[in-house]
Amino acid sequence: MNGVTVIDHPLVQHKLTIMRRKETSTSSFRRLLREISTLLCYEVTRDLELTMQTIETPLQTMESPVLEGKKLVFASILRAGNGLLEGMLELVPAARVSHIGVYRDHVTLEPVEYYFKAPEDIAERLIIVVDPMLATGNSSIAAIDKLKERGAKNIRFLCLLAAPEGIKHFTDAHPDVPVYTASIDSHLNEKGYIMPGLGDAGDRMYGTK
Repeated sequence: MNGVTVIDHPLVQHKLTIMRRKETSTSSFRRLLREISTLLCYEVTRDLELTMQTIETPLQTMESPVLEGKKLVFASILRAGNGLLEGMLELVPAARVSHIGVYRDHVTLEPVEYYFKAPEDIAERLIIVVDPMLATGNSSIAAIDKLKERGAKNIRFLCLLAAPEGIKHFTDAHPDVPVYTASIDSHLNEKGYIMPGLGDAGDRMYGTK
């Protein structure tokens, strides 16, 4: 699919399989989500721009690469997005963090916004929006709508699982935002859940169901 990158690294796929198993415990699910998010972060940041900086090693002066420009923003769609956020911050601890509170009404499947907080200068930064599931796409679209309203221009979306229906809805709404995912699953069921999926990521991560 245009604009979609599937991260098929063997470690990502192995950990995802364990997460899908219904017998995987809450603590194991949370640990695996943190681990897999670090691996996903490597891929979504693979093409970041570098600049050269003069440094001194214990032996000599040299020109060495460092990240160019302002620090990244990781934008977590609450609450499940925080599971991906934790592992990504371990890899990029200096990143700024935005929280976007959007939940899906289980009757209408439409997004309901209840919280938004982001750095003031997001227009000047690369923003990586994170949410484990791209199901209907409604919540993700609403979150990115809100970021664009604040001036964001350089946005990427990272998820663990995506459904074809959600990808189409998302890319129709935001064709300029590339999607990175570990798997494109088969379809959405009548309740809007990804099939075969792994259940509700937030509930499995926090043990609330």
